[in-house]
Amino acid sequence: MVEHYEHQFISFINAEMEQDPAHDLNHVFRVVKTAKSLCEMEGAKLEVVLPAVYLHDCFSFPKNHPYRARSSYIAPEKALDFLAAIDYPSEYHTDIGHAIVAHSYSANVYPQTIEAQIVQDADRLDALGAIGIARCLQVSTRLGMGLYDPEDPFCDVRAPNDRINTVDHFYTKLLKIAETINTQSAKQEAEKRTAFMKQYLVQLGAEI
Repeated sequence: MVEHYEHQFISFINAEMEQDPAHDLNHVFRVVKTAKSLCEMEGAKLEVVLPAVYLHDCFSFPKNHPYRARSSYIAPEKALDFLAAIDYPSEYHTDIGHAIVAHSYSANVYPQTIEAQIVQDADRLDALGAIGIARCLQVSTRLGMGLYDPEDPFCDVRAPNDRINTVDHFYTKLLKIAETINTQSAKQEAEKRTAFMKQYLVQLGAEI
């Protein structure tokens, strides 16, 4: 049933989503692909997961906006208004709204359903691995950050500051994401992608 709505989800986010290089339609499509796989492995309701992953970024403040954490509270309101307008079955609306709220890292909301856990896991996996490194570089370049601190590039003796250095974001957030993964199906992939990122830092250290 839910697959019949996919073209409407895509049209909506293409029109409404504030896209940037790291949060574009390709990001959404990757998260959808991962979420579909996790949904099948975990036996979750695709009727909740699919609209939630398609619409999770239908509203977002810019990355450096002071109210960035509020994005995940505005997005579900916008998403549910849209779902009501297209007559998407109302029995799923509450769980979809919760999954969208809980997906956000900065909002720090615990996902109370398996569907919300899958949406959160799928979105966080897209911040890891080769894609995660590329997206991190895209965001930091857009915000005018440098790559690393020349005196202590890997935060050995100083506290990381990811408002100044791109590599510091690995230590403030990216290398910690695997510890926050909910579903068993996603944990192994998160660990694999995190290992790749650590190897990238090793290689970066050898080059600088």
